Amino acid sequence: MADYKLVALDMDGTLLNELSEISDENAFWIRKALDAGVTVSFSTGRGFRSALPFAEQLQLETPMITVNGGEIWKKPHVLHRRALLDPNYVERLHKIAQKHAGTWFWAYSTKDIYNLEKWITPADDYEAHHWLKFGYYTEDDVVLKKIYEEVSEWNALEITNSSTSNWEMNPKGITKATALSELCEVMGIEMSQVVAVGDSLNDIAAIRDAGLGVAMGNAQDAVKEAADVITLSNNEHGVAEIIKKYVLKG
Repeated sequence: MADYKLVALDMDGTLLNELSEISDENAFWIRKALDAGVTVSFSTGRGFRSALPFAEQLQLETPMITVNGGEIWKKPHVLHRRALLDPNYVERLHKIAQKHAGTWFWAYSTKDIYNLEKWITPADDYEAHHWLKFGYYTEDDVVLKKIYEEVSEWNALEITNSSTSNWEMNPKGITKATALSELCEVMGIEMSQVVAVGDSLNDIAAIRDAGLGVAMGNAQDAVKEAADVITLSNNEHGVAEIIKKYVLKG
């Protein structure tokens, strides 16, 4: 069995349960992994400020991958690399959102999160911000399909999701997998020594490239198909199970 050095954890739908909490079981086994010299890192679509409280809860001083690979942190508050989304694409993505009334949208900048209810001022001053990611949420499958078809025609952005009701856009070539590969270089380890755990399309590339790719029991079907193993759901402490079984081996 491989000697894993890094466990890269998605957060929503993976580490966090349906109440957006870290279970005691997950926290216990993460601490056990850390004590054994294994690096445990977040690999999330969340922005840094949204992920940070959970890192602090676990007392993690380890690297973090945020906004789907748009940012790599050597440790909390110490930025290694940031990949910005061209303001011209943010403008185009925003206009698509406006075409579909009622579709929730959001955009991460390096300073704030903007959305349907709170947009930039002036509303068309896209160039004044350093953008990281744009997203849409709707339970209307027809609208979701239209958004995907229009944006994919540009062949200019990474299009993934973090649930079956959203799309998330990053710069072309920026994924959790590319961020993990870069993080491995920084740490002096191989991707074969990485365990990547997730539940959504934004986790697939990392799950495929890692030494052990893990899909949660609640993962989307495409993620399960890409994974080496499937663990328990996020409400059944699936992260703890993986650490116990494959990282610490019992």
